Amino acid sequence: MKFQALFFLLLLTCMYMSLAQGSYGNCCLGYVKNLRSRAKKNIESFRMQETDGDCNLRAVVFLMKKRANQAKPPTVCANPNKKWVQDLIETVEAKAKAQII
Repeated sequence: MKFQALFFLLLLTCMYMSLAQGSYGNCCLGYVKNLRSRAKKNIESFRMQETDGDCNLRAVVFLMKKRANQAKPPTVCANPNKKWVQDLIETVEAKAKAQII
């Protein structure tokens, strides 16, 4: 009985430690310097990554169009302070508004 309790406690500890590490899978670790115009046309949406929580880099995460052979759409991380990034955000927002109307 003691062995089973010890094993169960060890299992719970391992599960807790794996959850406590956080998930860095959705965090940007760096920025792209620029995007080609062809790539800019393939952007569907964007989200802002803030420095709170697990991520420690403020970034704009652009979501690209998914191709048939990809499991999930690719993302591109950019510096939100750059002028070309701000212009691209405005373009994506205008495109989204045009699709709604």
